[in-house]
This record gives sequence, C-alpha cells and structure tokens, in this order.
Amino acid sequence: MGKATRLLVQGLIRPGKDRPLTVHQLNELLLFSSLVLLIAVVAVRLSSRSGLPSLLLYLGIGIAIGQDGIGQVSFDNAELTQVIGYGALVVILAEGGLGTKWKEIRPALPAAAVLATFGIAVSVGVTAAAAHYLVGLEWRQALLIGAVVSSTDAAAVFSVLRKVPLPARVTGTLEAESGFNDAPVVILVVAFSTTGPVDSWYLLVGKIALELAIGAAVGLAVGFLGSYGLKRVALPASGLYPIAVMAIAVTAYAAGALAHGSGFLAVYLAAVVLGNARLPHQPATRGFAEGLGWIAQIGMFVLLGLLVTPHELLEDFWPAVAIGLVLTVVARPLSVLLSLLPFRIPWQEQALMSWAGLRGAVPVILSTIPMVTGIEGSRKVFNIVFVLVVVYTLIQAPTLPGLARRLRLGEGDAATDLGVESAPLERLRGHLLSLAVPERSRMHGVEVAELRLPPGAAVTLVVRDGKSFVPSPSTVLRRGDELLVVATDPVRDAAEKRLRAVGRGGKLAGWLGTGGVR
Repeated sequence: MGKATRLLVQGLIRPGKDRPLTVHQLNELLLFSSLVLLIAVVAVRLSSRSGLPSLLLYLGIGIAIGQDGIGQVSFDNAELTQVIGYGALVVILAEGGLGTKWKEIRPALPAAAVLATFGIAVSVGVTAAAAHYLVGLEWRQALLIGAVVSSTDAAAVFSVLRKVPLPARVTGTLEAESGFNDAPVVILVVAFSTTGPVDSWYLLVGKIALELAIGAAVGLAVGFLGSYGLKRVALPASGLYPIAVMAIAVTAYAAGALAHGSGFLAVYLAAVVLGNARLPHQPATRGFAEGLGWIAQIGMFVLLGLLVTPHELLEDFWPAVAIGLVLTVVARPLSVLLSLLPFRIPWQEQALMSWAGLRGAVPVILSTIPMVTGIEGSRKVFNIVFVLVVVYTLIQAPTLPGLARRLRLGEGDAATDLGVESAPLERLRGHLLSLAVPERSRMHGVEVAELRLPPGAAVTLVVRDGKSFVPSPSTVLRRGDELLVVATDPVRDAAEKRLRAVGRGGKLAGWLGTGGVR
C-alpha cells in the first residue's frame, strides 16, 4: 500500500480531524475499498471450499493491512470499532432472522431461551473461575472474559449451520440461541466494565429480564405492523421491497434500544416475523439482505483485524488456549446439559449443540467495551478473546460436519425447499407466484395435473432450457424448470403451501404427512 493511501485510510478511521477529502483522495479510497472487497469475495470462495468460516480470512485481511502487516495502517480506535461493530451486528441479525424458518425455531424457542439465559450464567461462572484460578487474572477481568466469550456469534452460527444438514430442532435451537443471547451478555459486559462496584446479582437478573421483555415486545410489534403494511401497499418497484424490509428491521433495533430494551433481540424477532410473513418478492429481499450481511461481515472483521496488534498476541496465546479449552470442553457442555435437562433432548443432539457453540466477531466486539471505559487490563482481555476466537473457530467449525455424521444427525438427502416469489396484482385481486424446481426437489417427475392446486390457481407458464411454453395437464416437470403460477387472492396461501409440500414429498405429499391440499 502506498504511503498516501495508508495516510488517507488512517485519517478516515480516526474521526475528529478536520481534513477535507479531495477528489483524488476519494478515487484512491474507492480503489482501495474495491480491492479489499474483491479480495474478500475470493476469500468467501476459499472458505467455502475449505469449510472454514469466512470470518477468519476477513480477520487475516485486516491484520495484513494493519501496522504489523504489509499495509502498515496504524489503528487503535476501540470506540469506533465498537460503534461500527454494533451497526454490522444489527444487519447480520436482520439477515439471519429473515432466513430463519418459524416452523423450525418454534418448537425450539423454550430450549433456546433457557440456553440464552441460564446457560449463559453457567458458562460465565465456569469460564471466569478458570480465568482466575488457572491463568491468574483478577476477578473483574476474569468475569469480563467469561461474559464476553459465553455469547455464541450469530454470523458464525448462521454461515456454518446452514451448510450442514442437521435436524430442524438442533438448527432451530442454535440459531434462536445466537439471536437471543447477545442481549444478556451485553448487559453483563457493560456491568462488569463500570469503574465503580458491580450491581448485585439479583439486580442484574432483573435488568436482563426487563430488557429482554421490552426488546421482544418491540420487535414483535414492529415486525407484525411492518408485514401488515407491506402486504397491503403495492410499492411502485420491486426493488423497494428489500429496502423497506431492512428499514423496518433497523427501526425495530432503534425503537427497542430507545425504549431501554434489547435492540438486538428486537431486530432479530422483527426480522423473523418479516421473513415468515410471505411478503411480495421474498427471495429478492433475502438476496438483498444476504448481500448487506456479507458487506457488514467484511467491514466488521477487517476493522477488528486492524485493531489487533499481532506482536502483542504471543504473550497471551497460552492463557487464551487454556481458557478456551475449559470453555469448550467444560463450560459449554455443562451449560447445555443443565439447560436442556427439562426438555429430554437426546444426548447426541446435546453433544452437537455443545460443540456447535461457535464464537466469532460478537465476543471480539464486546471485548472493546472495557477498552472504551478504561478498565485496567482491558487490552489483555481483548487479546485473549481474539486468540481464543481464532484458535477454537479453526478447530470447531471444520469438524462440525464430521461430528454430525458420527452422531448420525445428518440429513444429507433431504429435499431442498422451494423458493417461491410472490408479486401482488392488486387490481385483479390475484398473485403471480414464480419458482424454480431445485436439483433435489421431489417435484421432479410430477405432472402439472398431479400438483392438485386448489381451484383458483393454475400453472400458466413453464421455462425450460431457456424456452417458455404453456403447459398442458400432462406436462412433466423437471429439475431446473421455472414455473409461473397465477392464484386468486383467497387461495394464494393454499397454493404456495401445496407447491412447497409437493417439492418436499412429491405427488403423494398429502398422504405422506408433508402438508398441503389434496
């Protein structure tokens, strides 16, 4: 990196200096940013082939740009990192919520709620004790580390679990837990980062309960109101629907935070409601949210990599490994075991949930809170958390698919669900449903008449190998076909339900228990 570009980047990430940006500097910055994004996109490809979460490669990019790397950019602004990290986490939680299927997490909600509250308390206690007695940290530093690393990371969990075919209960529990547990952990970290005495435990429990309740109420209210409005207002362009959905999700975070509740829980629940509301142009909305999620992850992890000073990590490497070992093999399994006792979940699923408690950017971002407040030893806490996250992500994430197979929890042959996109036809009181038949869909080989769509719905067009035609009742559907279905307003939901049921169960879906209309 040239000296001019390096100084420009340093100036932009150090707010408070009034330096006007010239056109030439803007061009340099755009070139630098585009190169970083291109490298990050290549990193996504590499991570998908290696099985490693992309966060590790993004952190590597940040470290390479940083003061000990080839870029030599000096950056130590923990406050800016925290603010940008919070913003990125809002986008990531929104994207994760939009892709979460309500039917999968609904049975898992009680277990996920206990894991995100009682399980957090168990994990914090065990990990803090290890940090104090094994590593010799003071109790405040030990409690900070215990609280910070007890939160599973939404970005890591969403990106890894959705590539591993697991039972719906396991996936639903882990995804809901990662969406819920940020709120109590943030409260604990803020409490332990105060310069004065820490509040009594019962005050902390009351504060956590109150913030969770407010955040849940705000998130559900904003989600339902937003979905109600979007279903009844036809926007002039399809591209406005993704923007509106993300704006509603961010509104939930802001409203929850301003109401002194958990903004993180609010944005996740609002996104779950919006993602399951069958809004117009849902696949496009999810694609847009996924793209924003990638940008948020790239920016957040690169910035965290910049904040790290690699030569300082060697001193804290073995303490981080020791604390992480206790967290991984003692604290996390114990919290899962005690939290899930009332739910009678098989030991194989508990073992997988114990190993799948992935950490990522969230713990690293939370470890900047004591740095901002000026707690003694906060830099050491940050270094330990950073090393712990990197080392144990390298160990846990690639081995998760193999562990699932050994525990016989994989569902590798499960049919792919259909992505049905809906566009409203308000004046005609109807809907256009467009879908593509995926590679593993059981809709392959089904005749159009065998779809048995409800009266008022019909397949009007099929696109196959780039050519479109009007199908007859005896037309056999194939993998890769694109279908256009017209449905009147009263039967729109029933038609989509039937299409999804045939995609999962084939022509006999109604008799095989996969739902749908016969």
